[in-house]
Amino acid sequence: MIIAPSVLTADLADLATDCREALDAGLNWLHLDVMDGNFVPNLTFGPPVIKSLRKALGDRAVFDAHLMISNAELCFQDYIDAGCNHLSVHVEATTHLHRLVTAIRDAGATVGVVLNPGTPVDAALEVLSELDLVLVMSVNPGFGGQSFIPAVEKKIRTLKTAIDAQVAAGGRPVQIQIDGGVKAHNIAMLQSWGVSNCVVGSGLFNDKASLSENLDVIHTALQG
Repeated sequence: MIIAPSVLTADLADLATDCREALDAGLNWLHLDVMDGNFVPNLTFGPPVIKSLRKALGDRAVFDAHLMISNAELCFQDYIDAGCNHLSVHVEATTHLHRLVTAIRDAGATVGVVLNPGTPVDAALEVLSELDLVLVMSVNPGFGGQSFIPAVEKKIRTLKTAIDAQVAAGGRPVQIQIDGGVKAHNIAMLQSWGVSNCVVGSGLFNDKASLSENLDVIHTALQG
């Protein structure tokens, strides 16, 4: 199981320090929630902040950018140039999904497709052979602190079956990532469904305990 800390819940005034803490704890995937104030209501950060964070952290981290933006077809290269290793794009935010997915891979990054709670799983299945990851949103994108939507189980199990069949036929392995309401109390359940990559925000970055203490709780939950 890959645990990908959501840096949006870290201290944005001292982002590099919190990210280093995650890396030192063995969490080398950093999930970057990019919001443009258009595709989703909130506004976060873009390539300049990501570039500065890459400079501060060096090559230690995998920058996993979740592009909640309406113009990914026009600006995906800016995120790769800023230091992102992986880009995930929303089905609803592009007119030509297959073209965008293949363009991102041709530009040198790995690529994923994002399924909102109301997005049919078939949208990802249509391009599954071109993907490295499918991000299943278990909350509606754009806001933190939402409750986990358990109905995503069916979507995840359908994806797992399709990915296993694709791999058995010699095709590309694809990670299933989930984002939204992931905590120690449900992470083992998600793993049993077939999730291999969990985005965790307030379950890691909070005022109740240190990141390493919170991570120990998550690891204990996964083990038993």
